[in-house]
Amino acid sequence: MFSSILVAGVSALALASSASAHLQIRSHFASFQPPNSLTPKTDKVERVRCSSNVSSEVYEAAESRFGYNRILIDTDNVAPRSANISVYFHVVSSDDSEENGNVSDDQISQQIDVLNEDYADSGLYFVLANTTRTVNEQWFSTAGPDTDEQTDMKNQLRQGDADALNVYTVGFESGSGTGLLGYSTFPSSFDDNPQDDGVVILFSSLPGGSTENFNLGKTLTHEAGHWVGLFHTFQNGCSEPGDNVDDTPAEAQPNSGCPTTVPDTCPDSEGSDPISNYMDYSYDACLTSFSTGQISRLQDQMATFRGINFSS
Repeated sequence: MFSSILVAGVSALALASSASAHLQIRSHFASFQPPNSLTPKTDKVERVRCSSNVSSEVYEAAESRFGYNRILIDTDNVAPRSANISVYFHVVSSDDSEENGNVSDDQISQQIDVLNEDYADSGLYFVLANTTRTVNEQWFSTAGPDTDEQTDMKNQLRQGDADALNVYTVGFESGSGTGLLGYSTFPSSFDDNPQDDGVVILFSSLPGGSTENFNLGKTLTHEAGHWVGLFHTFQNGCSEPGDNVDDTPAEAQPNSGCPTTVPDTCPDSEGSDPISNYMDYSYDACLTSFSTGQISRLQDQMATFRGINFSS
């Protein structure tokens, strides 16, 4: 069950540079009142949670690399907030207005709070290190997976090393990113292309944003999940080894919305679809958890590829 926007054609040892442009999800949006006093224009575009499928060749190469180099973390002895992650927020807008991408400091602060709430059991603690603001209509509109615009944007703005999370907020209005909510790189691809490392998300997916059903900040939770080494819960469908996490039930395809009856798309495997897992495609309000196995995997990934020391 893995997938994030990994690019086909990546070398066998390079795990998708621009990972995560995610499978297409078509949703009918219900009305939603943003949880702040601002009422921005409503985003009526049909959004794709995270466009990206990883080929079996890239998947196998990445897992082989991980298996060979893996640093095992004793999950039971990892204290809360034992590893600080510096977050560099790069706000890219088409002009100075909030409705065209210039998200407020308050929204960024709320987004960091959402990250820390969602990753509370992981040992990771996200700390805002810096915010940059850039008015660039071309980057805002057309930056997307494998585009020159996203490469230029990252080359000029990225800060920190392998253990720093760089977040870029854009509009995904045209080109390869049209309609996306976000995409990300994986830890194992950092050494091959350090400047590409990071997460790109839709500006209106931050808490209080205008994208209905996807404006509680869970897009960054999901994409950061790839950045810390997790695959989609539906990676490999019903086939082994799925997402390489034993306690996430197999899932044939992503779920959307908030199903009132939990589907079981892999009836021959134990458990129903993990629709509340952050690495599925459900609406923000329905995403509530990582599994114990996912926490263990992300800790090992972060120690192996990002040099994170989980010491209390």
